[in-house]
Amino acid sequence: MSVVTVCLDDDTANALDRLAERLDRSPDDVAAQAIREYVVLQARQRAEIEAGLAQADAGDFASDTDVARVLAKFGRPAE
Repeated sequence: MSVVTVCLDDDTANALDRLAERLDRSPDDVAAQAIREYVVLQARQRAEIEAGLAQADAGDFASDTDVARVLAKFGRPAE
């Protein structure tokens, strides 16, 4: 396990302390969980962006018909 030092502004540090107390956990545990979840979220989003870019690079775009169908589904007429 690695140790990381993080600087927080006073308001965020106080909010972290209050949250940890309500959860009956240490501020370190709450912060570690938040960082884990953030890292997973960012990795997932980055993978989706890269997959979309790969599709675009391959010329794999939605057809005009597909776009019109989606727009119609959400109540917007195709232009």
